[in-house]
Amino acid sequence: MTVFERTKEISKNKGLSLQQVAEKAGLGINSIYGWKKKDPSITRLTKVADVLHVSVDYLLGKTDDPEPSKKNKPTEVDLNNDNTIMTFEGRPIPEEDMELIRRLLRGGRNDD
Repeated sequence: MTVFERTKEISKNKGLSLQQVAEKAGLGINSIYGWKKKDPSITRLTKVADVLHVSVDYLLGKTDDPEPSKKNKPTEVDLNNDNTIMTFEGRPIPEEDMELIRRLLRGGRNDD
């Protein structure tokens, strides 16, 4: 299935025309129809994926899971857990810096 066909199918399933999707994505009203002949830019594809609440990989056919990636979802970190490994730019954070980070996240309180 092509990018155009997937986009058309998911749009239909969500009750939207391709023109409505394009408009909501800030694209030219008939621009998605151009995807029949030419692959879209990643910028355009991302905008359409956002409107349709699916992942870019889904529209590209790289996955059958339409759910957007959970990569950018917030993650709970227990800073009091000594088994938590934290790094900055690939290097471990020194323990004295971790203490400062803990204090800052507690709002300046030092209540160990």
